[in-house]
Amino acid sequence: MATLQSLALASPVSHSFLNQPRSLSGMPSWVAHRSANSQFNGQSLQVAQSRISPTRWNSKRCSPIVMMVKPKIQFIQGTDEQTIPDVRLTKSRDGTNGMAIFRFDQPSVFDSSSEVGDITGFYMIDEEGVLQSVDVNAKFVNGKPAGIEAKYIMRTPREWDRFMRFMERYSNENGLQFIKK
Repeated sequence: MATLQSLALASPVSHSFLNQPRSLSGMPSWVAHRSANSQFNGQSLQVAQSRISPTRWNSKRCSPIVMMVKPKIQFIQGTDEQTIPDVRLTKSRDGTNGMAIFRFDQPSVFDSSSEVGDITGFYMIDEEGVLQSVDVNAKFVNGKPAGIEAKYIMRTPREWDRFMRFMERYSNENGLQFIKK
């Protein structure tokens, strides 16, 4: 206990307060404090409020800042996929779950994967955040990469709705259309 007290009282901050224990009003601004749960005796400091008037917000001038992120798909984090996929959706009859299958023919990730790194997953990024899956398969023809198939599984109606919001943004940005079969 004596060591903690001596360390606290040896602090340059505590010395400045010990030498001048006054607030802006001239009254003492510190009191001895002993916690019931601790054997440490320290000083409680009270900070006087600033005399500067608080900033007044004009609701007509100030509005929340909304960060708009261009919807994108990535296989390697930080590297956007340039190829537009063919997307197929399935949904259970009761609407509780579904699956989206993305097919990319000659994706640009094959061009950059040797420079940037390995495919780590399937990432759909928009202003709400990231949807991701690790169900990614590459298709090879004559030993050369020809395509990628990625599956995203939605297990709840909430996940389905979130995916559909992403797809609406992504399709608007990339000129995709929904065709019901």
